[in-house]
Amino acid sequence: MVMEQSELQHRPWASQADSKVLSEAELEEIAPRTRAPQPSLCSRLRDARCSCAVAKALLFRFLPILSWLPRYPVRDWLFGDIISGFSVGIMHLPQGLAYALLAGVPPVTGLYSSFYPVFLYFLFGTSRHISVGPFAVISIMIGSVTASLMPNSNFLDPVNGTNETVLNETRRDSARVELVATLTILVGIFQIALGLLQFGFVVTYLSDPLVRGYTTAAAIQVLASQLKYVFGVEVAEQSGPLSMFTAFTEICSKLPQTNVGTLVTSLIAMATIVAVKMLSAKLSSKLPMPIPIELITIIVSTGISYGAGLKAKFGIAVVGDIPSGMKPPVAPNPSYFGQMVGNAFAIAVVSYAICISLGKIFALKHGYKVNSNQELIAMGICNFMGGFFQCFSISGSMSRTLVQESTGGNSQVAGVVASILILVTILKIGQLFQALPKTILAAIVIVNLMGMFRQFTDICTLWQSNRIDLLIWLVTFVATLLLNLDMGLGVSVAFALLTVIFRTQLAHYSILGHVSNTGIYRDVAEYNTAEEIPGVKIFRSSATVYFANAELYSEALKEKEATPELSEASDPCSADLGFVDVEMETKTQEPGSDCNGSGPAVVDSNGSRTELEPQASGTQKTFNEPTLESLGLKKPDLHSLILDFTSVNFVDTVCIKILKNIFRDFRELEVDVFLAGCHVSIIDQLEKGNFFNQTITKHHLFASVHDAIAYVTRGQGQSMPRPVTLDSSTKL
Repeated sequence: MVMEQSELQHRPWASQADSKVLSEAELEEIAPRTRAPQPSLCSRLRDARCSCAVAKALLFRFLPILSWLPRYPVRDWLFGDIISGFSVGIMHLPQGLAYALLAGVPPVTGLYSSFYPVFLYFLFGTSRHISVGPFAVISIMIGSVTASLMPNSNFLDPVNGTNETVLNETRRDSARVELVATLTILVGIFQIALGLLQFGFVVTYLSDPLVRGYTTAAAIQVLASQLKYVFGVEVAEQSGPLSMFTAFTEICSKLPQTNVGTLVTSLIAMATIVAVKMLSAKLSSKLPMPIPIELITIIVSTGISYGAGLKAKFGIAVVGDIPSGMKPPVAPNPSYFGQMVGNAFAIAVVSYAICISLGKIFALKHGYKVNSNQELIAMGICNFMGGFFQCFSISGSMSRTLVQESTGGNSQVAGVVASILILVTILKIGQLFQALPKTILAAIVIVNLMGMFRQFTDICTLWQSNRIDLLIWLVTFVATLLLNLDMGLGVSVAFALLTVIFRTQLAHYSILGHVSNTGIYRDVAEYNTAEEIPGVKIFRSSATVYFANAELYSEALKEKEATPELSEASDPCSADLGFVDVEMETKTQEPGSDCNGSGPAVVDSNGSRTELEPQASGTQKTFNEPTLESLGLKKPDLHSLILDFTSVNFVDTVCIKILKNIFRDFRELEVDVFLAGCHVSIIDQLEKGNFFNQTITKHHLFASVHDAIAYVTRGQGQSMPRPVTLDSSTKL
């Protein structure tokens, strides 16, 4: 194809060689920046006045059901939601009982936690597909609190006439329910407060490798906590750092005391559940819903346990009393708040992180948006209100969410159907499961951990893709195992944030060269076609410049040979380029006004020091500096230094001091310094930091590196790098 001779119009540098190059100062004269006026207090109060429109908007914001329920497509969605709700409700029953065991509370508490929060999320949630309720990771976090604050040793009653003691389970369960309900209310308070303060972004500090490493370690802790039910041995409750290893060691020491009946029952249950789940996954396209093997296992095992008398004949522990009916709300015990505030905050953040991650995954898949702050408020209300009704903290469940979506669920109407099924169980059916062996619940928990154990494959994936993320994953995993769930989370977040600082300190510094026939500038060390422009150095950092790496930036400038040999003695007042302020910009020094009674100086190769005489006139330079040639010093080949600031997000006072020192030192060596690619926010920060003065003005700032090159090469009489030009004889 033949093209007419033309510049490539879609490239911004196409006609720049012949157009006027504008510095930031000249650009502001032509197109001055406008700053939006700050609203006054009176205007803010006037805008905040209540009106029908504002009240309606707030109501629809905090009750999303009012916006989507009137538009609910009954004919298209209702049948799918009913089938989906029934399927999820069947899963809620065994998981609620099993996760209550993890949390260290009576099984009926798990049923309550599967009812109240699900219905409340129907009113306040914004995700259409996630299934909220008990979740293994959150339950084990709650269990660590109950084990540390309400251990079994606190509820041992003496046996009359002997030195033996017996565990008073009724008194223990009552105290733990009160403790867990108070913890749940505190978790809800944290989540509601964070949501109202628009702190939904807090989960951004929990990166995906951190969350996956954390949940994998939590899965191992869950597995370790269930081994005592699998082997049927009594183990003292442990809490704090290394508690998992202490408990595991005790279990190993008591293996000779294993209850064979309990072990055989759990192995048969696990093998059956795994086999049926694999079969259900293989036949998923032919089945209307997944095979409810967990519910079937509970029903069958309860019938066998009751009919065969497994507790009496083989000593297999059973669930015990499950009271029927609903209980009235109970006020929390505020005296516990101080002991569990750290655990409550950790549970609030982790449960929300899991829930919002699931919500965003399915929202992206089905084409709608999830309000992160409203989700935080919804989770908070579910926990806060649920705590009054003896619920424990909840989150989103991946397994139930997948079932809800795959069986045709389109809205939280499916959650209402599931909660109705749980309500019927609480009112009428719950008592039938009193003979259910605890080892069956442990088997259900362990099998449901298989998905989390698959996250170990992240190690191979991250080793190939990003080893910093792999390090975050491993540190999170190890810290959570060693320090327990609450302290492990804090250490993990702190380490992840430290890696961000370390990355800025390990920034890539480069000297850029011009790629011929383009307006592009690349690292000369990595691109053979990039050539340096004679007399010009273009220096770029891959990270922003701030207090943590400002001195490294200055050192890299020297190491990249962008700087001629500078003598720190050139200004005895500021030998350290990194942290000494330069007070030369707003006033003219008089002779002898520096720290040693002398002005700036240039040091030649022999070490002799030549003073620079100050001038009294207020020209662009503060000092009437003699030229290097007049002092008998060789003038460097470098005449211009361009600092590429396109990757800089912000500047602080230390960065501004470093820049002032760079401008000063190069000015003494007759080298002009320019900043290129500064964002408007960077320019504002430079202005507020008093960066600009008589010697450093906005004429030293350019919108791009190419603009700066155009300015300095014209000033030195060199030809401007030109873009590629296609003539009519060129064939593509």
